[in-house]
Amino acid sequence: MTTTTAPRLSWEERERRRVRRDAISSWILLAPSIILILLMVGYPAVQMVWQSFTDYQVRHKIQGTAPEFVGLDNYIKIITRSDFPEVVARTVGIMVVTTVLIMVLGVLVALLMTKIGRGMRITLSVGLLLAWAIPPLTASVVWGFIFDTQYGVVNWALNTVTGTQAWHNHSWLLNPWTFFLVLTIIVVWGAIPFVAFTTFAALGQVPRETIEAAEIDGAGGWARWWNVVFPAVRPVLGGLLILQIIWNMKLFTQVYALQSRGGIAADTNVLPVYLFRQGIGEFGATSAIGMLIVLIMLAISWFNLRQLLKEEDET
Repeated sequence: MTTTTAPRLSWEERERRRVRRDAISSWILLAPSIILILLMVGYPAVQMVWQSFTDYQVRHKIQGTAPEFVGLDNYIKIITRSDFPEVVARTVGIMVVTTVLIMVLGVLVALLMTKIGRGMRITLSVGLLLAWAIPPLTASVVWGFIFDTQYGVVNWALNTVTGTQAWHNHSWLLNPWTFFLVLTIIVVWGAIPFVAFTTFAALGQVPRETIEAAEIDGAGGWARWWNVVFPAVRPVLGGLLILQIIWNMKLFTQVYALQSRGGIAADTNVLPVYLFRQGIGEFGATSAIGMLIVLIMLAISWFNLRQLLKEEDET
């Protein structure tokens, strides 16, 4: 009886098989996550794109009929509305103001946390966590009471400081400008903790030796920040900036809650609330507005995304 032995594989063949096995194992491990993402993100996204080109309404669901393809009609109707440009400008303006304030104040709070003692840092962290843990609707209700027309603390304090009753029954939400002042306070107050904690964690990764070397070379505080610390934490700040732009473009809860307490909807609508107020069951029109929001967010975030991808390729 004769026995045959398998031919000895070359090193290149063994390496090729190992790479193939690793790739198959990776795809098997990633498959559940990819399927979940496709179901939870991909399907609704495709559905929204399709609906935005149809006259899909709630009557189609009730009657069981298929909607008609209308091309760009939904987009044209929305863009040519007289109030749409104003709503877009208002949304972008609020996004810019709140994003700048959140990023600047969040970074300043993170820098402060690196300078204060352990006890103060823990106390500050607890305060930030409490602000972050409060749901947006609850925060809007609380701040709404603070700026209440009759019983608000702000009106009482202003009357006390000025010694008059000029602020009695003063409505902060009736005027669009003061409405957005209150809205900005609520949004910035609730978003600073996330930026502060994330930046504080990034600052901890900056080598202390590099900062000390800059100090020895005579670099001042601003020079150390701009030339040493900022380049090290820039990828983190870039990611935070993109997230804040996206989140602040999608403000709904705070705006809707303040409008319910006395704000004039027509003068204070932003895109997400504008979408909600289009009417129940107008799936085609609301999907078109949703697509426009996505396109505006992508256009605004495109520069930062390119910078992040470029830095990732360079590293």
